This record gives sequence, C-alpha cells and structure tokens, in this order.
Amino acid sequence: MNNRKEVLIGFVVGIIANTFGTLGYILIFSDLGITETIEAAISQGHVGSLLALGAILNLVAFFGFLRLKRDHRARGVMVATLLTALLIMYFKFFK
Repeated sequence: MNNRKEVLIGFVVGIIANTFGTLGYILIFSDLGITETIEAAISQGHVGSLLALGAILNLVAFFGFLRLKRDHRARGVMVATLLTALLIMYFKFFK
C-alpha cells in the first residue's frame, strides 16, 4: 500500500481512539452526561485534561501497530497524538 495512505489510516485510528477514550472517561468517571461534562470542562478550563486522558487509548493503538509491524500506521497515530498535544496547549494557554 501507499505509505501516505497507511499514515492516514493511522491518523484516523488515532483520532477515533482519542474520541472514544475521552467519551469513555466521561461515561465512567463523570456523574453528568456527556454534553454537561464538556460544558463544565469548558467553563472550568479543563478541556485539555479531558483530551489528555482520552489520548491514553492512543498508546494502545500505537503499540498495537508497532507489534503488527505497521510502522507507517503507528506514525499516523503519533501525528494524531501530536495534534492532540497542540490542541491541549491551545486550550491551556489561550483559553
């Protein structure tokens, strides 16, 4: 397969894993619903923390791709994780 396509697949997997991780954290550990938790996180300035906790699932995807010898897909997950880190920095310093 084309290497760019493999990196794109890894990127999409990383974004999906981060989304599921964030939603899973909210559903398991929050007493509020999803929208109420996100609204509370925005008002209290904790959106970056939610995103960081959701990014833990990217570790599973990253090391899973490395174990399967899918290095370009693992690279895509790393790009998604770096994008998440930049988004966290934005919310930390500019919001």
